[in-house]
Amino acid sequence: MQRASDSRTKTIVVVTIGVLILLPAAYGFIEKLTLFILAVKRDLIAGFTIIPVVNYLIVTAGMACLLIWAVAHGMFRRIEQPKYTMLEREEEIDRLDASENRTGEDR
Repeated sequence: MQRASDSRTKTIVVVTIGVLILLPAAYGFIEKLTLFILAVKRDLIAGFTIIPVVNYLIVTAGMACLLIWAVAHGMFRRIEQPKYTMLEREEEIDRLDASENRTGEDR
């Protein structure tokens, strides 16, 4: 079992790295989106590019909603647990197979 301080340190490191990665990415995305909107308003580019960008933004919003839903429902807690459950079940099946083989040999 992990100690509380290890878990807290891990959480702090993950959040810090996440912020260090997401802040510049968000800044770059917002800057490019703002420049695109200004270019459309000034009519520097044709309006036909608006549809793909809006489509991209709608899909991105949907993915963000799915991510928020997954986090809210605990999908990222104990992410390794299914692996351990599968290994435990496999060991149990192997034990049952071994005991059946021994029982079959006794007959």
